[in-house]
Amino acid sequence: MTINRFLPLLYLAVTLSTTAAQQVTLPIWSHGAPETTPGQGPEKDIDLPTDALIAGKKIIRLTNVSEPTVAVYRAHGTSNAPAVLVLPGGGYQILAYDLEGTEVCSWLNSIHVTCVLLKYRVPYNGHYPERTEDLEDAQQAMRLTRQHAAEWGIDPKRLGVLGFSAGGHLAVVLSNHFDFTPDAAKSATLKQHGALDAAISARPDFAFILYPGYLVHWPDKSTIAPEAVPNAATPPTFILQAEDDPVHEENALVYFQTLKEGNIPAELHLYAKGGHGYGLRPTELPITHWPQLAETWLRTIKILAPK
Repeated sequence: MTINRFLPLLYLAVTLSTTAAQQVTLPIWSHGAPETTPGQGPEKDIDLPTDALIAGKKIIRLTNVSEPTVAVYRAHGTSNAPAVLVLPGGGYQILAYDLEGTEVCSWLNSIHVTCVLLKYRVPYNGHYPERTEDLEDAQQAMRLTRQHAAEWGIDPKRLGVLGFSAGGHLAVVLSNHFDFTPDAAKSATLKQHGALDAAISARPDFAFILYPGYLVHWPDKSTIAPEAVPNAATPPTFILQAEDDPVHEENALVYFQTLKEGNIPAELHLYAKGGHGYGLRPTELPITHWPQLAETWLRTIKILAPK
């Protein structure tokens, strides 16, 4: 598959913020997504007037995503830039597409990092390893980004992943199972839909895991979920969560400890207050200013140059 196949699908510049302009959008599966859910209706935003505001603003809650895409927000004035694949959360039922997506691209662009925003398939019940659509989409998006690194001005050796909530779980799954290969029948199906060659690595070079869920066993929250067990190839990881998160801070604590025991470089930030689902909209709570910590970490691990 080459970029020429997608040229009719490229479109310029729907400006979604003052600092990030969407430059390219394309489907990740060139022959339509495999395993689409029948009868789920058209893609739509299901946010209601009665839904809670986040930092005084509404959010976009996309559901019925059957044809996943990536939207590329290039860091202006930068060639061979680092890049981040962004995975919004939403319990694998919806995607918080602005709060945990386009607004993250604005921040990444502000620090000269290209953002590749994945709209992965939702809704579905379960997640990896019981179901594999989530990991298939993430692997394909990472490979697609590396395949087009030169066209998009990306350094393919500085390509990370960032996920919130369920997207944080998916970022962990991708970090630890980037080389996952399904059985022969499933592999043949994926190939028919345009799966990229596994020789293109889907491994993130670094990972941001923000208020994640599903990383520990229930009701015992002290042991790591099997899909979250790291290995020698797991990338350096930044983790952030609040102690009062209703999804439970054990997700961050247990994953961090498991990374430490596996000698994987990791940085953990745990705050007293913050709850869940705040994205990076700043409030009076210190946790909402985490992008400053994240930028410093990127410089610490030499993804960004020192100031």
